[in-house]
Amino acid sequence: MADWVFSIVDRLGAAGVGFLIFLENVVPPIPSEVILPLAGFRARTGAVDVLWVWPAATAGSVLGALVLYALGAWLGYERLYRLAGRKWFVLSSRKDLERGYGLFAEHGGTIVLLARCVPLIRSVVSIPAGLARMPLWRFTLLTAIGSGVWNAVFLGLGWLLGENWDRVEGYLAPVSTGLLVVGALVVLWLVARRLRSRRGHQGVHRAP
Repeated sequence: MADWVFSIVDRLGAAGVGFLIFLENVVPPIPSEVILPLAGFRARTGAVDVLWVWPAATAGSVLGALVLYALGAWLGYERLYRLAGRKWFVLSSRKDLERGYGLFAEHGGTIVLLARCVPLIRSVVSIPAGLARMPLWRFTLLTAIGSGVWNAVFLGLGWLLGENWDRVEGYLAPVSTGLLVVGALVVLWLVARRLRSRRGHQGVHRAP
């Protein structure tokens, strides 16, 4: 991964950083914790234009987030609500969806802003923003602010650490892994609860 990121950054400079961060937002397994510190280090050596690397990274973040926002808007709350009523849809019930929608409608701005500084979640949060049809200008502004802070911190760490830029990924790897495990457990819990609730309803209907 690091060698591939090196080749893109050294070949395309700041534009390559923006491209990689765009991919990182659309395909979360590509970690910005590798891209940004490396870009900061390369900016320190002069291989990347220091004046353009942060704007390029932030533009990549916003464009990638808009792709997932569009996916959420295309799916739409009404369509997802109908899906939640199907027997084969085990991820969420309609009540869970209503609660999540209400929470996002009330605190969506804060959620988007803060989530942009959390590994993995920073990409996924764009989908519920699209589902809730958060005003596009507001979503774009909050995404730019949150992403700008995230990008500045990690570019700065890469600049400060120099040739030891890869330590950043080592420090954050346990956090990313932990969040991934927690996310998987939450999904499994939702599915199990949905299936258990369905079996309970079937038992009630069959009772004499």
